[in-house]
Amino acid sequence: MSGAFVTPVSQKPTFKPMSTTVDDDIPNIHSAPIPSPGEIVRVRQRFYLVEEVIRAKRKSDSSVVRLSCIEDDAQGQPLEVLWERELDAEPFRGEQWAGLGQNGFDDPDLFSSYFNTLKWNCVTATDPNLFQSPFRAGIKLEAYQLEPLRKALRLPRVNLFIADDVGLGKTIEAGLIARELLLRKRVRDIVVSAPPSMLLQWKDELESRFGLTFEILDKDYVKRVRQERGFSVNPWSTHSRFLISHRLLIDEHYGAPLRDWLGTFRPGSLLVLDEAHHAAPSSGQRYAIDSKITRAVEDFAKRFEHRLFLSATPHNGHSNSFSRLLELLDPQRFCRGVAVEPAHRDEVVVRRLKEDIRAVGIEGFPQREVIQVDIEGLPSDAPELALMALLNQYRELRERRMQGQNKRQQAAAGLLITGLQQRLLSSIEAFARTLAVHKRTVQRQWEASHKSRGPAATVRTTTFDLLSDSVDYDNDRANMSEDELQAEEDAQFEAASEASAIMAGDTNASELWQAEQQLLEKMTTIANASRGQADARIRKLIDWI
Repeated sequence: MSGAFVTPVSQKPTFKPMSTTVDDDIPNIHSAPIPSPGEIVRVRQRFYLVEEVIRAKRKSDSSVVRLSCIEDDAQGQPLEVLWERELDAEPFRGEQWAGLGQNGFDDPDLFSSYFNTLKWNCVTATDPNLFQSPFRAGIKLEAYQLEPLRKALRLPRVNLFIADDVGLGKTIEAGLIARELLLRKRVRDIVVSAPPSMLLQWKDELESRFGLTFEILDKDYVKRVRQERGFSVNPWSTHSRFLISHRLLIDEHYGAPLRDWLGTFRPGSLLVLDEAHHAAPSSGQRYAIDSKITRAVEDFAKRFEHRLFLSATPHNGHSNSFSRLLELLDPQRFCRGVAVEPAHRDEVVVRRLKEDIRAVGIEGFPQREVIQVDIEGLPSDAPELALMALLNQYRELRERRMQGQNKRQQAAAGLLITGLQQRLLSSIEAFARTLAVHKRTVQRQWEASHKSRGPAATVRTTTFDLLSDSVDYDNDRANMSEDELQAEEDAQFEAASEASAIMAGDTNASELWQAEQQLLEKMTTIANASRGQADARIRKLIDWI
């Protein structure tokens, strides 16, 4: 038949058997050199360490390479690949090491300097014994100032209380720690809270000594950044390092944006609290009532990863207050109302006195001796002696008159006398000015009581702290002008004078009040006559100079 194809019966069709090995028919994808154990390779977009290599016995087979991942999110994760079958497998050669040395070698001394510099710059966060910040600070460093830095680097989180004596350099020690943490990439954001009068000093020292630029977050700064970036901007997000006063820290206008910026917990953040004893409750009760600054520090401190407290007076005499302060620093170790264990305390507190520094032979802190110098030969009618004698008589009369009053009025009367005594010890000028305020107030209250025939005065709800304490550098009033501070002092003296007013119609009290007025007139006459003259202490000091 034409066109027909007939298979002979005697001829059977032949079939090629299928291979039992699939790899025999798949060619090798690439010819990258097979790595050796110990080399670093890049496979499937990750870096691995070659642990074992089983080379293929036949050319058509593939080599088995067992790997271990070296990247942070999958360290140690095993992987086994057929090297020749991988699309992107390649050894990681790094730099072209073969080209080194073609242009000659550096001088040994020059290379040694470069090598040591490289080591100092590449110190890791895992070695707490190597410091960088002392070599990057413009300061004359003392050996004892390295102890807080050494202790801080040994803590998983820097929860440290530097309680060194006044003048030992707590600011420098805090700057060393902050600079070191920045160099080690453990800290990105820093907030320093200090008394208002210390903000400019902190800013100047951190910038000039450590090269750290800080912004003082206050009303002016908030106004400026809102003008530049819009009213809705969070001022805390405009910089990474801030200084803020204790007074503004408890102000919700500044605290709420800080809370938003920190969130529940902000990694890489550091809180430096200067004069930290202000955050401790002052009461001696077992569960002392927290003040505004205590509650604010507790709220913010737990949101920072690292905390650094500074104070030369960490203990106010009440154990529960001290434990509360340490609880703000490290709530994992300490709890209010529970005695502080010395072992736990020593882990987070650095406390050295000047006597301790002198004991190890460090110079610069001479022994201070307070020697009383008596001023003798003063006449009995000297203004200082006469005014003090009259003031003591005035105090005795007021105590007799106030015996029947309530405790609050008695306390106000006692604080008033204490304030007058302090002004007299300060200067006759200060005493005369304050005495005039007191005399004018009691006279006004006496006249008002006789017109109304009722209570002479109602005690105003106010504080009398300026009557017994002076304003030092860590007080919020330190930034007030002299006129503003004087006005607040006068207001407190007026309130204390009103609190000790008498009831109209009380015959016995009226007689005592008349005697008090006579003493006030005598003291006013002497003080006004002597207020422009130098007192005996000034004359003695001038003679000694």
